[in-house]
Order: sequence, then structure tokens, then C-alpha cells
Amino acid sequence: MNNFEFYKLQSFKDKRGSLIPLELKEFIDWAPKRVYYSYRNSKSRGGHCHRMEKELFICLKGSFKVKIHDGKDWHEKTLNSCEAVKVDNMIWHEFTDFSEDAILLAVSSTNYDPQDYIRDFDQFLKEKNA
Repeated sequence: MNNFEFYKLQSFKDKRGSLIPLELKEFIDWAPKRVYYSYRNSKSRGGHCHRMEKELFICLKGSFKVKIHDGKDWHEKTLNSCEAVKVDNMIWHEFTDFSEDAILLAVSSTNYDPQDYIRDFDQFLKEKNA
């Protein structure tokens, strides 16, 4: 079983415009505690993993590259509008190559806790593969 999963979100269009409903129960099995978004990114974001936190990342607009390491292999995918990726705890994740108009929305399973982060890749591998 993967500890991450990519999704294509369903968009509904009519004469009024477009709508993308997010029934979170279809993507996550935990209660959201925090939501944040990132925009006007000129540098990479992420570059860490969490010991406890799980996240759902949604590309609201534009595009960016997602790089994930599961403890064994790297996985890369460019997310465009209407796409998402769910990342469980102890999965390294980073975001690069943001388009100028990119907006990244994150839904988190925890409130912010700086002690939950592993920011050193070698330390992540050591803990993940222990």
C-alpha cells in the first residue's frame, strides 16, 4: 500500500461557470485540523516530512511539480488545476517548478507543530527505514 495517492478532481461546468466539490471523506480518513495555501512561489516549498501529520495538497490554479520519497524511491508528477495528492506521515514531499499563477491548497490532519517536522533527508531515511 502506498502512503501517497494522486487524484484528478471532477469539475462540473455549466453556463454559470465551473465548480469542483471536495467531499473530503473521499480523499482522507482523518479530521482536518488546519488549512493553508501558498501562492506566488518563486522557490521550492516543502522539503520535509512529518512524523504524525498527514496532508492533502490540491492544485487550485496553475501547476507545480510534486516530488515524493516513500523511503525507497522517488516519485514525481506535475499537478495541474483540478489535481491533488494525499501524503501520509513519514513521506518526504517537496514542490518545485511553480507556474506564475500557481495556488497550492493544503488540508492538514494536525495543528502546526514544529517538533513534528523532519527537515534533513538522511534523518528521514534513517527513521523511515528503522
